[in-house]
Amino acid sequence: MFYRPADGHGLPHNPFNAIVSPRPIGWISSRGADGVDNLAPYSFFNAVAYTPPQVMFSSSGTKVDRDGKDSLANIRETGVFCVNIVEYAMRDAMNATSGSHAAHVDEFEFAGIDKAECDQIACARVANAPASLECRLTQIVKLEGDESTAIFGEVVGVHMRDDCLVDGVFDVTRFQPLARLGYRDYAIVKEVFSLTRPDDKV
Repeated sequence: MFYRPADGHGLPHNPFNAIVSPRPIGWISSRGADGVDNLAPYSFFNAVAYTPPQVMFSSSGTKVDRDGKDSLANIRETGVFCVNIVEYAMRDAMNATSGSHAAHVDEFEFAGIDKAECDQIACARVANAPASLECRLTQIVKLEGDESTAIFGEVVGVHMRDDCLVDGVFDVTRFQPLARLGYRDYAIVKEVFSLTRPDDKV
């Protein structure tokens, strides 16, 4: 099968998200200028650079009461955000924060999620997340199409849960990271394997 996205796919559901998968989930916490904390998952998320470490996530859609979704509006106001890594054990809590809530709703409280204060930025983080990345905004890029925006940030602080560190290595099998597939599907990482690159020195 071949289709041009401009012409439509003719299938019951859009296959694009299923093709580009699995994708890590950025559970983005932010705080508005009014002090209200927000927490929302984004599956268009990834790390994009090593030095300095940088991440990005993409937000689509808008709200009638804000300039963009709450995460984007908060980051515009404060210039900071935190990426919390989602583990399988927190799948239901993460899903609860994906709903549409009014701007004054604190999703941490709504979903019963323990929060902690970040170290380098004025923002809350998921207290028991396997890892959290404190970020300062570097740029906001308006993408093609309706209401799609990419947010880039430099990682200025890193939290790692002690039980996820094994012999000095951050071991993802200790918490089984949740990944987004297409449609309503998710996956978890339970096993890993290594490959030696051709130019690696023995």
